[in-house]
Amino acid sequence: MKAIDIAQETYSSLSSNKARSGLTMLGIIIGIASVIAMVSIGNGAKASIQSSIEGLGSNLLVILPGVVQPGRGIVSSGRGTAQTLENEDIDIIKALDGVAAVSPEVSRRFQVVATGNNTNTTITGATPDYMNVHNIALANGNFISEANERSIGRQAVLGATVAIDLFGNEDPLGKTIRINKVNFNVIGVLTAKGGAGFSGPDDMVFVPLSTMQKILSGVDYLSTLAVSVTDKNQMAEVKDLATNALLDKHRVAEADFSIISQEDILGTLTTVIDTFTLFLAAIASISLLVGGIGIMNMMLTTVTERTREIGLRKAIGAKRKDINLQFLSEAVMLTFIGGFLGIVLGWLICFAVTSTGIVRTQVSFSSVLLAFGVSAGIGIIFGYYPARQAAMLNPIDALRYE
Repeated sequence: MKAIDIAQETYSSLSSNKARSGLTMLGIIIGIASVIAMVSIGNGAKASIQSSIEGLGSNLLVILPGVVQPGRGIVSSGRGTAQTLENEDIDIIKALDGVAAVSPEVSRRFQVVATGNNTNTTITGATPDYMNVHNIALANGNFISEANERSIGRQAVLGATVAIDLFGNEDPLGKTIRINKVNFNVIGVLTAKGGAGFSGPDDMVFVPLSTMQKILSGVDYLSTLAVSVTDKNQMAEVKDLATNALLDKHRVAEADFSIISQEDILGTLTTVIDTFTLFLAAIASISLLVGGIGIMNMMLTTVTERTREIGLRKAIGAKRKDINLQFLSEAVMLTFIGGFLGIVLGWLICFAVTSTGIVRTQVSFSSVLLAFGVSAGIGIIFGYYPARQAAMLNPIDALRYE
């Protein structure tokens, strides 16, 4: 039996009952579209988070007070307090080989008041190195200077979102804001950086570290030490050097601090997202199983309806493999058409999700290839049994079938 004859027969058989063929393909279409959409949304979310984390700083190590334990957050291993980083630790870290810059920080939430407006946001005490370590840029004005730091100055730099919340479309430079009943002069506004659910610089107000410690918060310890490493390949080495240096400085056997790298954060989040994406794709693929069962059901019904036709074909010389191939090709054709339409629908879903701005999806070639592979597999697996049943029919019994 020639391939052209098989194609013509397949088209004729499927088009003879378009409604049934269309409804049978629907399960495959929905399943393929769901799998592609879920995988693409997961890939897009992973890329967005990776971009956000990398945007927090170049080759970044973050030193936190206390010990980070899975499921328990930051807990103390010191004297009942997790505030174990001190100003003296700054010079210890700066002196290490491979360290490009160090940004000591103290963060607290305060109510910020401007003329007619107010907002509750994070106030971060910072030094001039903050800009380089965290890879931020100014839209207007200046950042905290060494002179501001030495003089315990009342200067403030606003994140892009805070500037809009407090002053709308007005230029905030030179204006006064009040933080914890202390007046600050606005000297700069940061360029909007965006983020993916993280507390970023857009939602912060920056003041000199000395001012934060001595006036606003009244503490002499640090919330964070952000360390920029000269070479990405030295991250592990610098992390070990910093750990040993702080252990000696704090005179403790077990660390009362934690050092987290970008790779640690990114690796954890990527694992979570990959697991979640796989879970969603597995749920979506259930509809593929349902669609395959639908194809088998349709083909078994078709075999029953065309029993006399099968007997007639065998009577005039058709072989078992010809009958088997004929019905198997119909099942495969259903799944291929359904797979193609499912890919188109999945792409449209991804385009719609991207258009909403919630997350930028990424349709990968591997997911499309997977869709075609699954389509072919379903057609062969669920079409084989009905095709075999048709090929095994006795021609005499088939011709007698009413």
